[in-house]
Amino acid sequence: VQLQASGGGSVQPGGSLSLSCAASGSIFSISAMGWYRQAPGKERELVGYSTFGSSTNYADSVKGRFTISRDSANNTLYLQMNSLKPEDTAVYYCNALTTATASAAPNVYWGQGTLVTVSS
Repeated sequence: VQLQASGGGSVQPGGSLSLSCAASGSIFSISAMGWYRQAPGKERELVGYSTFGSSTNYADSVKGRFTISRDSANNTLYLQMNSLKPEDTAVYYCNALTTATASAAPNVYWGQGTLVTVSS
């Protein structure tokens, strides 16, 4: 399974960016997909995730500013980031919990990360 994240870049505080993460490969089903981020010198932290049963959850630090959506038909997850702050600067990673067959155990896969820089 491969996860291809895209959409990072640089933006001024208060600006917006949108990320996408497309999953491909031997996928029978996806239980959940999520976004994490890792700022310089800090541990990776959860931004939010979406279960394919329609539940979406966010870290308190991004609630009301970030929105996760998905295109189930194309195994793609999106992250719309509004009102960005300098503290949102990080490498953003997507992950997915997938199964390869109906009877296979689920596995977690990670994308390569995309850099988001919020600076004036």
